[in-house]
Amino acid sequence: MDQLAAGGGGKQAAKPLISAEQSRRRMTMVVMLELAAKLRHPHSKAAEHAYGILADAQRKQPGAMVSAFDRPAVGAWLQATARELIAADARHEETPRQAPDEPDAAAPAATPEAASAKLAIAPPEGVRPWTSGPYSPGPAQLGAIAAVAALKAGLSCRVEVPAPDGVITLPSLGQIVLPPASAGGHDGDLVELRVHPDGLVECEGVRLRPNGSELPHWRRIHELRTRAGLVLLLDDLDPFRWPAETVIDGRLGEDEFRKWEADLSSAWDMLLANHWTIADETRLMVSVLTPIKGPEGGLDSASAADRFGTIAMSTPLDGCWLASTFAHEVQHAKLGAVLDVVHLLHPDSGRYYAPWRPDPRPLSGLLQGAYAYLGVSGFWRRQRQADQDVRAHAEFARWRRSAYDVTSTLLDSGRLTATGRRFVTRMRRTLEPWLDEPVPAEALAMAQREAEAHRAAWLARNTGADSALTG
Repeated sequence: MDQLAAGGGGKQAAKPLISAEQSRRRMTMVVMLELAAKLRHPHSKAAEHAYGILADAQRKQPGAMVSAFDRPAVGAWLQATARELIAADARHEETPRQAPDEPDAAAPAATPEAASAKLAIAPPEGVRPWTSGPYSPGPAQLGAIAAVAALKAGLSCRVEVPAPDGVITLPSLGQIVLPPASAGGHDGDLVELRVHPDGLVECEGVRLRPNGSELPHWRRIHELRTRAGLVLLLDDLDPFRWPAETVIDGRLGEDEFRKWEADLSSAWDMLLANHWTIADETRLMVSVLTPIKGPEGGLDSASAADRFGTIAMSTPLDGCWLASTFAHEVQHAKLGAVLDVVHLLHPDSGRYYAPWRPDPRPLSGLLQGAYAYLGVSGFWRRQRQADQDVRAHAEFARWRRSAYDVTSTLLDSGRLTATGRRFVTRMRRTLEPWLDEPVPAEALAMAQREAEAHRAAWLARNTGADSALTG
């Protein structure tokens, strides 16, 4: 924790964070399966069968199961499905099961067997207690994940999978597009998918080997490959890759794909040359880049707790911008994983000034931002020595001060837990000596102008903010 709080951690800290996220995802899968069975979801048996195939893959080749299951889009689907079933279970528990005049209506279960039987009570006849979002394949999507694991482990299997609009999504691989004649009736039904040990997949008359080539009835997820050996997925396909309203329309064209690949090579070379800790953390913790829309005339990037391993971003400006984005978003990924297992903040309803946002932020947002910009400050601190560019000096000057000031807001809030206080204090100890490091006058003036302009615009936009808001 102290290594992480200082802004780094590297391999030593990344590995237990990854293990914690993997454990959390497996526990969520168990919750999903148990609730699907309890509610008698029509796809629960298909999901249970898929779970058995995943277990077989785990026994034969553990890496195959990990590679199939521990993907960001899988985490997003799993969280969404578990939330739907938890909500359905709450509605189910509120539904009267017996008439009021029946003698044992309110009696608690007297034995463990009776308690277990209570879990099998079905929803009232004709009532569908679960709800679905715009794209909600439900528990049976576990079958598609099991198929991927079987492909990677060289197993044969038969699974039932959802095919909304005639499309089967195989996470991390791509999509099978069924022929129109067989695809029309599958929006609410499942189809059987057969996987052979040699990698052949069959479904509804389609026979193919999912691989790196575009084929009839097959859309692949692209890979970005760098000169120095880093390989990341570029996911512009999976419905769960990112919220639909922010992803790009359609798929990347060939020219744009080549730009992403060239910028990634440039960024990776930069990280390997000057930012070894960020490179180690990125290699271990980032597996997918997801293209999203950028703001008008600007660039954007984001991470999400339920998509651990993904960085969503608009088209990179250049390799240096992409390298700094890794520095920023890997910090978010690390802190998000920490917050999944450790409480750093007590609940707080306040809203505060954040030097990197146009809107008032809660303390949780301040903590995330300060930790991200601790990483950004460290990136520019090293990078300015490499290229001596005035912009690099200005970025370092601006973000070291901004992150440091926000640690004061956090420490003065009284809402940090004991562990949180230790964490933020360690962040502050890293930033404090950086404030005294010399910066060229031109760059320092540039940083001060930009910081003052941001604060003035924030105050004008948030008229009426009280002293708590302005920090």
